Amino acid sequence: MPIIKSAIKRVKIAERQRLKNSAYKSKVKTLIKKFENSLNSENIEDANQSYHQCISVLDKAAQKGIFAKNTVSRKKSLLAKKLKNL
Repeated sequence: MPIIKSAIKRVKIAERQRLKNSAYKSKVKTLIKKFENSLNSENIEDANQSYHQCISVLDKAAQKGIFAKNTVSRKKSLLAKKLKNL
């Protein structure tokens, strides 16, 4: 545990950010699973809606720095490919 006051504060901030980031990553994974389930059920309207939700959340994650830009681009591309194959 750090002794310096600013270092103590940074540890607290880092922990808070870690929790926010892990929650956001979990949200992304949940939405992707929801999208894949709608693909399996072959419901086109539901799949389109979940796809747009996933894209929106992924873009926001890239803006916030939770995911790298290329990672988001790759995930979006894979989702679009799956939707197109339906």
